[in-house]
Amino acid sequence: MKIRILTLILLCLPLLSHAETSAWNEQVLMEALAQVKTSQGKFSESKFLSMLNRPIESSGTLSFHAPGHLEKHTLSPKVESLVLDEGVLTIDSKSRNIKRTLVLQEYPAVWSIVESIRSTLAGDLPTLQRFYKIQVDGSQAQWKMKLLPIERQTREVIREIRITGKGGRVLSVETFESNGDHALMKVTPDTP
Repeated sequence: MKIRILTLILLCLPLLSHAETSAWNEQVLMEALAQVKTSQGKFSESKFLSMLNRPIESSGTLSFHAPGHLEKHTLSPKVESLVLDEGVLTIDSKSRNIKRTLVLQEYPAVWSIVESIRSTLAGDLPTLQRFYKIQVDGSQAQWKMKLLPIERQTREVIREIRITGKGGRVLSVETFESNGDHALMKVTPDTP
């Protein structure tokens, strides 16, 4: 009798592991991300441009407050800030003497790119699906998400965005531009 039960368990293992894998999808991921209402951390970013021999390196801090407040403060090599607040993006770079405010709906490609991050952090699946075809792989312990732009204007700028994380935390964002350039931002979340 024990051999039959053991045989039955062994035969069902592939089905059980497949069921666990198929249960992990963008809906489950977005629900996990939506549980995080506020987060902060540090980032390091490498931008690889075809015209340069070396990447451009930068670092700074990130903070997010659900559902729509996101801040990226670059501290090195030059101080700059990007602040998103409910659909309005403020860019401030004293070193380049730039201070601009953009209502994102007036700039569809920029809006789409910003939403790849904001919607992911907020767990806002409907908005993310408005701009991207989504592919999710992995498990809650270690996941990958690929975003492929739907709108032509965005595809002219961005080929794809890859985001990785664990549970409800984003750990990296890699952006591949249509011209061949790309950027990799690694995020180290502050511990709660």
